[in-house]
Amino acid sequence: MTAAVASAVVVPAAYLATPEPAYPASAREEGEEGIVLLKVRVSRSGLPEEIVLERSSGFRELDRAAVAGVKRWTFTPARRGAEPIEAWMRIPVRFRLG
Repeated sequence: MTAAVASAVVVPAAYLATPEPAYPASAREEGEEGIVLLKVRVSRSGLPEEIVLERSSGFRELDRAAVAGVKRWTFTPARRGAEPIEAWMRIPVRFRLG
């Protein structure tokens, strides 16, 4: 493989630190569960720069908790060759009781 081809190889972003989002008390009391699908733009420094709700859990409080939780996450940035690049990734966040 030539150096030009090797530098074009893109390695996707990956999870680094993913503390579990807080389960909203009101959602817990109501027995609400679901999966929130977020689309996250990860910066070259590995931080979530933009978070878009791609698919709702069906419960507003769970959706909000997922976004708030992922804002605190860190990532290994995507790379093109050795250079970190900005990239989008889809992240499912599951809220399950019990």
